[in-house]
Amino acid sequence: MKRHSCFLAVYAGATLFCAGPLLAQSEAAQTSSLLTIDRIFASGEFAEAPLPDPHWLKDGKSFIDLQANGSSMDIVRVDAVTGVKTVLVPAAVLAGLQIEEMTLSDDEGKALLFHDAKRVWRHRTKGQYTVVDFATKQLTPISSHTGPKMFAKFSPDGRTVAYVRDNDLYTFDLASGAEHRLTTDGDSEIVNGTSDWVYEEELGLRDAFRWSPDGTRIAYWHFDKTDEPTMTLVDETDSLYPVVFQYKYPKAGQPNAKVRIGIVTVANATTRWMDTGRDSTVYLARMDWIGSDSVWVERMTRRQNRIDLLIASATTGATRTILTDTDSAYVDVADPVWVNGDKQLLWTSDRSGWRQVYLYNRTGSLARQITKDGFDVLGIAGVDQTHGRVYIKAAAPNPTQAQIYQYALSSGRGGRLTTDVGSYEWSLAPGGRYAAVTHSALNSPPAMTLYELPTMRVVRRMGDNDSLKTKLAPLGLAPATFLKIPAADKTTLLDAYRIVPAGFDSTKKYPVLMYTYGGPANPAVNDVWGPRWYLFFQMLAQHGYIVLVTDNRGAAWRGTHFRKMTQGHIGIIESDDQIAVAKWAGQQSWGDSARIGIMGWSYGGYNTAMSAFRGGAIFKAAISVAPVSDWRFYDSIYTERFMWIPQDNADGYKTSSALTYVNGLSAKYLLVFGTGDDNVHPQNSMVLAQRLELARKPFTTVFFPNKTHSISGPGGTLPVFDLLERFILENL
Repeated sequence: MKRHSCFLAVYAGATLFCAGPLLAQSEAAQTSSLLTIDRIFASGEFAEAPLPDPHWLKDGKSFIDLQANGSSMDIVRVDAVTGVKTVLVPAAVLAGLQIEEMTLSDDEGKALLFHDAKRVWRHRTKGQYTVVDFATKQLTPISSHTGPKMFAKFSPDGRTVAYVRDNDLYTFDLASGAEHRLTTDGDSEIVNGTSDWVYEEELGLRDAFRWSPDGTRIAYWHFDKTDEPTMTLVDETDSLYPVVFQYKYPKAGQPNAKVRIGIVTVANATTRWMDTGRDSTVYLARMDWIGSDSVWVERMTRRQNRIDLLIASATTGATRTILTDTDSAYVDVADPVWVNGDKQLLWTSDRSGWRQVYLYNRTGSLARQITKDGFDVLGIAGVDQTHGRVYIKAAAPNPTQAQIYQYALSSGRGGRLTTDVGSYEWSLAPGGRYAAVTHSALNSPPAMTLYELPTMRVVRRMGDNDSLKTKLAPLGLAPATFLKIPAADKTTLLDAYRIVPAGFDSTKKYPVLMYTYGGPANPAVNDVWGPRWYLFFQMLAQHGYIVLVTDNRGAAWRGTHFRKMTQGHIGIIESDDQIAVAKWAGQQSWGDSARIGIMGWSYGGYNTAMSAFRGGAIFKAAISVAPVSDWRFYDSIYTERFMWIPQDNADGYKTSSALTYVNGLSAKYLLVFGTGDDNVHPQNSMVLAQRLELARKPFTTVFFPNKTHSISGPGGTLPVFDLLERFILENL
């Protein structure tokens, strides 16, 4: 018997949902011009071709890469200019290793292979490591201890590997096979060499130790999570009785872990602690070596409106501040890039009103501003020390793009290098003569090209997705187009893109589905290939819908004022703009004002709830997946960055809570969440459901047992997108 999707939407919000494919999908899948959930997410039909992942060698003209060979992989050396490949280690030697990552020793004679990985929160960072010698083809497992290890890395001389196991640091001597423990206090509360949940999620810190350049010491983060509050999730499905899972999760205004930076001497396992000040509430966001006796540390206040760059003596622990950056809203965390023999550094800052790159002397004095105001810098893409050039990625010439610019360190002179509309990724070879450059656009999958610098002469195409383009062609998709839409203030023009049905007729009325994310400095309107949502939206267009994606104020890289105007009261300006976009769409010749819907995931789910609850009858349907419902429930670092703590901004937290506006709901509303979401906890959806019930608002809710924030994998991806498609078809 075939199972079909079924819903029972009841007044109080309890829902029966039977996951299953749409009845028509099996028939539609046979038609090559029609997209289906299974074709998009299960078939692999539209998968991208793997592009090279260059591990550049010091000669600057060749690289090491992993290349699939049957069920295993070859390790190959590639001549970047000619493309000629030489197999260094054949797949037969590596058989049985499910390799995820590879790093090279400094002498380029060995590789450290990460395999049999398991997920830790968001990423697969725990597993096993094996060293392979390119000359002898010998494999050396790291440690006879079978427990999973994290973030293993070669010592500078390539003779030793350091790693984290069970929250302690270890080294492994490749010649003798001896393992040495460097820290001894690691347990469920004390963490050495990796991080806690909130540092990983919001500061991007996972790998939390660094070898000294001379290989005699290791600098590492030490977390004491004792005071962090405990969050609880419950697994109701995998045993006779529910299993409780608890972990440390600081919410807004609650205690964070106490964090220190230690320097351990490898020879005797003694640690010297760095003096980072008396305030134990600060964030130690970044750290690395600068020479063999000094480390630099980024120290940020808990309010995140000030960041100090410290230099510490590894021998004494004494520190000095060399520069400070402040902001009335918040500062961004980015690694300084040291240049000119570590005598100078590149630093990014919003101080001019745009995110720009500055060159500082090691003394802390400003040498010059490198980039030019008028656009936001997205990051430093590479530095050519040989020729004194820095390459940066910028949200320019408009905020939807990511182009590469080049500047001279000595003068700041330079400009745009890449020319095609869209977005670029940049991999600079040592010596600065070549760069492997990946380009994609919203309607065009990625391709990689080798360029010769500084002329940007095309050397050769390194990889492309022409076969994917061939597969997409029979679908007859109308390409997404970019446009500008007035914001709620009636003066700002917002960036947006629109996907319409093939054969679109602007005089005909179409239902409009708006998709939003909208969080601070996190745009969704990007001219870059993103097949997951792009193809889902195109499928909806084949059903006759127009899909409209708009970056509200606060979301796009359009200068400091634009990004930070939502400070202290997030959700208000964002939803005002989404409501204004809905009204605008309904006024267009092609927009059916009686059939406008909105959906989003995570912050987008929150923005959807705020827009639907505050917009009332403007929306016919709304879908929130894994939304924050009240910012008191979310983590300390993210929330306080934009809202400060609830104790000092009670009105802001109330104004920014979706719970405040539930009485305004008029749309048919779908609330979706995973019960195993360690990020935006089920509590958010449970409390929101309760408030909707108290307000006697009908809605539909569907939960996915034990699924995390992404609601992915078996029992996740396919049924959740089945659900989204069906709800849209039946309610919009």
